[in-house]
This record gives sequence, C-alpha cells and structure tokens, in this order.
Amino acid sequence: MSQAWCTIESDPGVFTELIQRIGVKGVQVEEIYDLSEETLDSLKPVHGLIFLFKWVKDDASDRKLIREGAPGVFFAKQVVQNACATQAIISVLMNAHGVELGPELTRIKEFAIALNSPDMIGQVIGQDKVLRTVHNSFSRPEPFMVEPDEKGAEDDDAFHFIGYVPIGSKLYELDGLQPGPIEIGDVKDGEWLKVAKPAIEKRIQKYSQKEIRFNLLAIVKNRQDVYDLEIKKLKASIQEGKGDKAKAEAEIADYEGKIAQEKDKFKKWTEENVRRKHNFVPFIFNLLKELAKNGKLDEVVQAAQKQAQDRMAASSNRNKTSSSSSTKK
Repeated sequence: MSQAWCTIESDPGVFTELIQRIGVKGVQVEEIYDLSEETLDSLKPVHGLIFLFKWVKDDASDRKLIREGAPGVFFAKQVVQNACATQAIISVLMNAHGVELGPELTRIKEFAIALNSPDMIGQVIGQDKVLRTVHNSFSRPEPFMVEPDEKGAEDDDAFHFIGYVPIGSKLYELDGLQPGPIEIGDVKDGEWLKVAKPAIEKRIQKYSQKEIRFNLLAIVKNRQDVYDLEIKKLKASIQEGKGDKAKAEAEIADYEGKIAQEKDKFKKWTEENVRRKHNFVPFIFNLLKELAKNGKLDEVVQAAQKQAQDRMAASSNRNKTSSSSSTKK
C-alpha cells in the first residue's frame, strides 16, 4: 500500500527544484500567462506543457481516447491521491526527446517498458520512495492535524494536473485519471504548440466565465544553457570573420544579461522554497507568548483589527465609486 502524498503548490520554482532533485538535468519550468505565438516561441525548445484546472468528470467521449495505449507513449494511471502534479511532470519528461532523465527515472522507465500496464506503472510511481520523498518535501507545515471530512469533501473543489507532449508526429494529452492517452492531433514540422493551443483553449471554454483558476506551465530546456549556446555560436562567427561583428557583440551582451536574470530568478526560487518548507509556527507561538507576557498582546490585536477594518472600508469605498462611475456611463 502506497504511503500518502501531499498536495503541492503549482509554481515554476517548486517544479524546477522537484525535477532537479529527482535527478533530471538541463530543464526548468516556466509559467505561461498567455497563449500568444510570441510567448510560446520565446520559450522554445519546449518539451511539454503542464495544465492545472478545476477537475470535473470527463469521459473524453468527444476526443480520441486510446484505451489500449499508443506505441512509444509512456502512460501511467494515477493510483495515488495528490500525486497528479508529479505524475504529470514525469509523463512529460518520460516522453520528451533529448532529456537527461537521470538514474531514478531511467530505472522506472526501463521497468515500466517491461510491465506494459498503465495501472502497474502507476503503482510503481506511487510506491517509489525517492519520488514520494521529494514530492512531500514541498508540503506546507501545518500547525494542526485535521482529520479529512469525507462528507464535505464531495462539495470541495478539486484541482488536477495533466500533461501535453509531442510524441512522433502526434500530440497527446496525458491524464492519469483516464484509461489511456488522448490523441489531440497531428504535428507538422515540429510545430506542436500550435496544436496544443486550441486544445487548451477549448478545455478552458467548457467552464463558466467566473472560473479563472487555471495554471499553465511549460517544461523547457534550461534557459541558461540555451543562451550560453547562442553566445558560443556568436563568438565562433566573430572568430571566423562572418557577419556584422558589432551586431554580434551586442547580441552577446544581451544574452549575458539574460543569463544574469536567470541566475537571479533561480536564487529567488531557492529562497522562496526554503520559506515554503520552513515551519514558522514555533516562532509565531513564542512571539504571541512573549507579547502576552509583557501585556502587549491586546494592543497588537486591536491594532491589527483596526487595520483590517480600514482596508475593508477602503475597499468598500472603491467599489461604490466604481459602481457610480458605471451607472453614469
């Protein structure tokens, strides 16, 4: 029986560190805020997409569900609750071309080929100690243990991760809650993102206009490696006397600036992940204890309550102003 997996935050810094810690090299995760061609092109090469959405029952009857499995496609059923984030990431990585998987995922992939059963492959993933330990390391410290309310859980919103990845000349949707991969369409000249875009937009359109809780992330080649390779090409062209030297030097400086930005971003991600994992409860408890001991707790509570009331009043006034302006129009 598999041990419990926790829910983890959908965040590029979290997923990038998770991927690195399970041994995969040369990739990172980037958040996508729009599906414009310019945005998607700026992230190339893209190995696959991870899509988070509010789960609703879906029998995939309007799409091409391949129940018997597709040749050359690594597919695993999700058999462990809360593992969908890591499983969606693994599904993309296992099917991606040119990714250095590392010893852990390589071992699982080789074992999975022999199994040839989505359910059993899902069991292998769910029971893998390394994957579970890395995944659960991103759990948020909780001050209290709360027993799950099975009766209320039916009404709670559930969110789910799925993957989109090109394999051969096809684009597939890999959803561990489905019995098999879903073929989205044909890919021509490697332009699979153009096929993925309408599929994701169609899925979003199924929800009401009030539902905005979606998150789309791309698993891409490490950006520092991409920029470093471009710098090497430009330097080689300068040495060979090809092209405009001044233009090449300007492009090199631009790429060097982008590498510096990437280093700052990774540093920020590391700091944020340390804060996510740190248990601040003892500090808060002792702070409140000392405030009470020195007779200052009531004063602090009252000040906080006043600030909250002021914010609510300011928000209410802004809403009234906005409503008045709309009426006049």
